Amino acid sequence: MRWNHAALRFAPLALLVAMGGTARSQDAGGTPAALALGSPAPLRETLMKGVDGHDLSIASAAGKKGTLVLFICNHCPWVKAWQTRLTAIGNSALANGVGVIAINSNDPDVFPDDAYGPMQKRAKDAGYRFAYVVDATSDVARAFGATHTPEAYLFDAKGKLVYHGAIDDNAQNEKAVTAHWLADAVAALEAGKPVATAETKALGCGIRPREKRTS
Repeated sequence: MRWNHAALRFAPLALLVAMGGTARSQDAGGTPAALALGSPAPLRETLMKGVDGHDLSIASAAGKKGTLVLFICNHCPWVKAWQTRLTAIGNSALANGVGVIAINSNDPDVFPDDAYGPMQKRAKDAGYRFAYVVDATSDVARAFGATHTPEAYLFDAKGKLVYHGAIDDNAQNEKAVTAHWLADAVAALEAGKPVATAETKALGCGIRPREKRTS
């Protein structure tokens, strides 16, 4: 079955759920609407533990030309399908002045593959040169309004959101990709040019956040 942007945009909810996707909606914790273009990154100073054992934040991961924030995880088949491309885009962006931070906001009690140990292994096996961190309360995902893995947010040098959405238009078959949305957005940012396609529909597994604690 071909996973492409055009087909899945019109897919019924049952099909999306069967393939690990979810409709964008508020969760029980009241997830805000998706971050608007031109907005700064929320909770950018929040420290999160990286797979290297060090704490860092979106602010500390920022690059001179901008910052790419990726909401990903380990277990999701969509992330696995895009894995090689995600790694290549992230590593290339980092080498060209764009800071990169990948965030896992899933509850590992629900998805054991998304626990810290498996995160360390995935980062090593996939060849991540960029940070991969734990959103230990899932509050960063909530603040972004992020609901899927993978889901990309690209900020310019001034900290303003210039791209939000999917990686490209075909998760399953890289050779069939006709629109390289994220790679093109990063290339435009690196070149100091406007991003041609600033927003697309994020497709993938639904983020399963940790339950919010009440005092």
